[in-house]
Amino acid sequence: MLTPPFTQLNTPYPATMYIKGYLNTLGHFSYQCDLGLEVVLKIFSQDGLSQLFDEVERQEMELTDRAYRVFTQRRRYMQTIDAVIRFLQNKDQTLATSICAGELLPQGSRWENTIDMEWAFGHMGLHDRARHLATLYLEDLGDFVADTVDAHFGFSRYAERLARTATHFDELHSTLQSEPSYVIKEMLSILDAHLAREKPAIVMMTAPFPGNVLGAFACGRYIKAHFPDTKIVFGGGYANTELRKLYDERVFDYVDFITLDDGEAPIAHLLEYVGGIRDLSLLKRTFTLHGGVVNYINGSTEFDIPQSEVGTPDYSDLLLDKYLSVIEVVNPMHKLWSDGRWNKLTLAHGCYWGKCSFCDVTLDYIKRYEPVSAAILCDRIEEIVAQTGERGFHFVDEAAPPALMRDLAIEIVRRGLIITWWTNIRFEKSFTSDLCKLLRRSGCIAVSGGLEVASDRLLSLMKKGVTVAQVARVAQAFESSGIMVHAYLMYGFPTQTDQETIDSLEMVRQLFEVGVLRSGFWHQFAMTAHSPVGLDPKAYHVVHDGPDFGGFAENDYFHIDESGAIHEAYSDGLKTSLFNYMQGVGFDVPLREWFDHKVPKTSISNDYIAECLLDDKVNPIKDHDLVVWIGGEPIELIEDEISDNAEIILSDISSNKSIVLPMDVAHWLVEWIEEAAPKPGINSKRVGEMRTSFIKAGCNDFDEFMAGESGAELRELGMLIV
Repeated sequence: MLTPPFTQLNTPYPATMYIKGYLNTLGHFSYQCDLGLEVVLKIFSQDGLSQLFDEVERQEMELTDRAYRVFTQRRRYMQTIDAVIRFLQNKDQTLATSICAGELLPQGSRWENTIDMEWAFGHMGLHDRARHLATLYLEDLGDFVADTVDAHFGFSRYAERLARTATHFDELHSTLQSEPSYVIKEMLSILDAHLAREKPAIVMMTAPFPGNVLGAFACGRYIKAHFPDTKIVFGGGYANTELRKLYDERVFDYVDFITLDDGEAPIAHLLEYVGGIRDLSLLKRTFTLHGGVVNYINGSTEFDIPQSEVGTPDYSDLLLDKYLSVIEVVNPMHKLWSDGRWNKLTLAHGCYWGKCSFCDVTLDYIKRYEPVSAAILCDRIEEIVAQTGERGFHFVDEAAPPALMRDLAIEIVRRGLIITWWTNIRFEKSFTSDLCKLLRRSGCIAVSGGLEVASDRLLSLMKKGVTVAQVARVAQAFESSGIMVHAYLMYGFPTQTDQETIDSLEMVRQLFEVGVLRSGFWHQFAMTAHSPVGLDPKAYHVVHDGPDFGGFAENDYFHIDESGAIHEAYSDGLKTSLFNYMQGVGFDVPLREWFDHKVPKTSISNDYIAECLLDDKVNPIKDHDLVVWIGGEPIELIEDEISDNAEIILSDISSNKSIVLPMDVAHWLVEWIEEAAPKPGINSKRVGEMRTSFIKAGCNDFDEFMAGESGAELRELGMLIV
C-alpha cells in the first residue's frame, strides 16, 4: 500500500493505516510505505543534494535569481542539510540556538519576508523559531528543485495543476508518456526497491488530493512495465470525489482497478476476486477495463464494513521517527497541523449534520453517518499509543459529534489516559462551558469549525444551522476552557454582496478582538459537482459555466454569480486583515484600509459580538444530564458543631481548595464526589440520580441548592453538568 508524493511532511496520511488495520482482521499480510516522505529524505540529504547540484551543473541551466542564490551556496547547503533534517526530526534539538543565531544556515528568498519572530514565538520560543527558520531553509531548496529540475515539485503536493479540474485525461496521459521527471525518477528507484523486496501480488495506491495523482499513475506505469503480474488498485479521496463518471479507457494503462468510497469492502472483494473465489460481476464500487470498455461494477449485495469492525489503524512499516516537524506559516492552527506527528483516528464515519449546501453531502463519506462507541475508540487509542509511542491524536472527522465527544472525554478520564487531541466541529449550542471544560480535561487542545461567511442570511442559505451569535458563544466556551478555536472562513458564496463581505469581515474582526477566536483562514467558495449548489445552481442564483466533462475527473465547476460581488477583488484584503488580527493588531484600522478599491462601510455595530456574549443563556439542568466530577479528591472533612457546618478540603493539582457547606450537605457531597468521579468500570451518574441522593441524605431543596452560591462554587471546583 503506497501513499505517493506528496501530502504532509510531519505525519503519514491515514488511509493506508486504516486499510492495513482492516486487513489484519482478515488475516492478510500487507506492507505500507509513504513514498512522499522517502523521496524527500532521499533528495534532501547530503548525497541527494550533491547529485541535484551536479545535475544542474551538467545541464548548464539558466537559473532564476532565487535559484542562483541557492546554487552559489551549494556547499553550505550540503554541509548543513543532514543536520537540519535531524533537527526537524526532533533528533538534535541542540541545533536550535545555532539556527536562531543566524550564522548557520544559508538564507535564500524565503527569508526575505520573515515574520515578526517575537509575535509568532515569544521571547522563549527558541525551538519553534528554529523550526520555522529551518523550514524556510528547506523551502528555499524546494524552490530550487522546482526552478531547475522539476517544475511540478512541492513539499505537500506534486503536479497538482495537472489533476485539478482535469475533466480530460489528455494532459496527464501526455505527461506520463514523457520521460519521467527528476523527482519521479527518484520515487521510482525507491518503489523498485520496495517491490523487489516485498514481491506483492497487489499494490494499492491512495491519492487523497490532486497533488498525489501524477505520482500514483507514474507508479502504476512502472509496475505494469516491470512487474506485469502485480495487480494495481487506485483509490482515495481524489477517486471518491472526482472519478465517479470515469469512462476514459487510457486510465487503465496505469491501474487495473479504481475503487470508490470506503475501501474496506471493495478491497476485501478484490482480494477474493484475485484469489479466484469471487466473480468479477460481484465486486463492490469498482471501475475496471473489461472488453476494452470501462465498466463500473457494483454487483455485491454485502453491506459496507461496520465501523466497529474495521480494526485499529496499523502504523507498522512506516518510518515514524523520520517525519519532519516543520512550521511553514505562523497561523496557530496551521502550525498545529504541520508541527509534530499526530496519530489519526476517526470518531464517526460521515457527518451527523449533512446539510451544508457547499459540501459533498450526496457522497458516502459525508452522508453515511455511523459513530463508534467511546469504549472502542479508547481501545484503539491505547493500541495506537502502544504501537507508535506517541500520545497526540488528530480526530479527522468531518464534524465530531458533541455527544460522542462527551462520552469519549469521560472514558478517557475514566481510564486515566494521557493524550493530547484536536478535531473539527460544528459550532453547536450543546458545546456548553461545562462540556468544554470536560473536553479540555481529557486532553483537547484545539477545535476547528466553519464560521464560513459570518452572515446570518448566508449561513441560513448555506443550511449551516448556526448563527454568528451562536458561533461567538460557543467559541467563548472553548477559549475560556483553554481550547484554541480556529475558524474556517469563506467569501464568494452565491449572492454574497459587497456589503455582506465587509460585514463578515467586521464580524471576524470583533471575534478576534474580544478573544474568542485565535486562528482563522479565508478561502473562496468553490462549486463542486456533488454539493447542493452544484446539483441545482439555479436555486442559488448562479450559472454553471463549465468545464465540459471529457471522461476523467468531475468535481470543481466554474460558475457565474450575476447577483453577487466581484469576489476575487476581496481576497488580498481579507487575508491581510486576518493576518494582523491573529497577531492582535489592526483592530482600529478602518476596514476600507485593507483594500485597494472602494468598499462600503460596515453596517454592523462595533459592539455586536460583545453584546452577543453578554446575552449568553444558561442552559437549565435536566435530570438526564450527566454529572462528572473533575475536581480534587476530598482529603479531609472538618466539622464545626457550633455552626453546624463542615469544611471539605479538596486536593487539587495546583493547591488544596475548600468549600464550606451545611453538615448534612457536606457529608452527602463527599459520598457523591466518589460516585461522580469517572473511574474504570463505573457508569456515569445523571442529575436525576444526584437529586435522589440529595433528598435521601435529608438535605434541603436540590434545585435551590444548585441554583445558589454553594452550587455555583461547586461548579467552579469541578462539578460538571454535561
